[in-house]
Amino acid sequence: MALADKLKADHILPADHHQAALVGRVWSEEQGGPCVVTLRNALVFDLTAIAATMSGLLERDDLFRILERDDLPCLGGLDEFLDGTSGRLLAPVDLQALKAAGVTFAESMLERVIEEQARGDAARAQEIRGRLAPVIGENLRDIKAGSAKAAQVKTLLQDMGLWSQYLEVGIGPDAEIFTKSQPMSAVGCGERVGIHSMSHWNNPEPEVVLVLRADGSIVGASLGNDVNLRDVEGRSALLLGKAKDNNASCALGPFIRLFDDTFAFDDLDKVVVSLSVEGEDGFTMTGESPMQAISRSPFDLVGQMRNRSHQYPDGAVLFLGTMFAPTKDRHGVGQGFTHETGDRVEISAPSLGCLVNSVDYSDACPEWSFGTVALFRNLFSRGLGEKV
Repeated sequence: MALADKLKADHILPADHHQAALVGRVWSEEQGGPCVVTLRNALVFDLTAIAATMSGLLERDDLFRILERDDLPCLGGLDEFLDGTSGRLLAPVDLQALKAAGVTFAESMLERVIEEQARGDAARAQEIRGRLAPVIGENLRDIKAGSAKAAQVKTLLQDMGLWSQYLEVGIGPDAEIFTKSQPMSAVGCGERVGIHSMSHWNNPEPEVVLVLRADGSIVGASLGNDVNLRDVEGRSALLLGKAKDNNASCALGPFIRLFDDTFAFDDLDKVVVSLSVEGEDGFTMTGESPMQAISRSPFDLVGQMRNRSHQYPDGAVLFLGTMFAPTKDRHGVGQGFTHETGDRVEISAPSLGCLVNSVDYSDACPEWSFGTVALFRNLFSRGLGEKV
């Protein structure tokens, strides 16, 4: 919670939060555990007596009627959770599977190819970037993944000796869908995100995150940081788990915005995800990832994740990928970007709010100890077992 005393409700909430249907989770000192909540005028209202888990709440057919009830207990103002007075924000999901799609934007696709060619060596990346960009950058623009044109480009690049496994999942028929982290392991807004101490080339990945019910229907969206170790994944794609899934390496929040008349699934096309990194060394970096530039439709990605061969009975979230692969030099010409501990990372979109975290090593972040069993024990001890 290193950032808690610096955060305010008006900074992290959507610009139109007064009309947005927002749900999330907090740790309430008053209630002695996690609470499922909704937001009204920056006040936190407790839903836990109705649905003790976010997974259960999102399955309810009367979800919007629940949010409109006038008898919901108020836990206090959001600012009181941001400054630690009443508790703290948690990631807005609990039992859901944490899944992610990779290489869904052409620009990040190029960077993944560079990672592979550089074998995790940031110093070689600049030279490889200059060699590949004129060929791959022009040929992959506006290509629909899995199309006949994509197959032609694949043949061309194979003939040039430039084909890559990242291009295979970027423009081929099958998307890259992987498990980002385990249920209950994501950190929320205001908490630290973790990078493995072995990594010397890593970056944030600002992304829109879809929220799904058990039947695969998409009910809302949030923001996420799919923290990545570029040197580790660059050494071998088989190290994806080590590059992606470490203590505190998955951040979600600040809240889930449910799709309704004010913000629908089709509005995702207009979302531009902004990234800001501020280091204690004075380094700053900004960037944007417009959803309009995604190479695969979110519906296609959801269909490849959840289908007759893959089910998620507690629901799931799906990180949609990012086009932002930072290349701004931090420690010298050609060295590119990498995190330093203490970096402040802000991922924002006007319609979804702002997810703020600070960076630390994974083994210095609070150890993940509150898992599914701990959640159920806590809820039963509070007399909420039947509301799960």
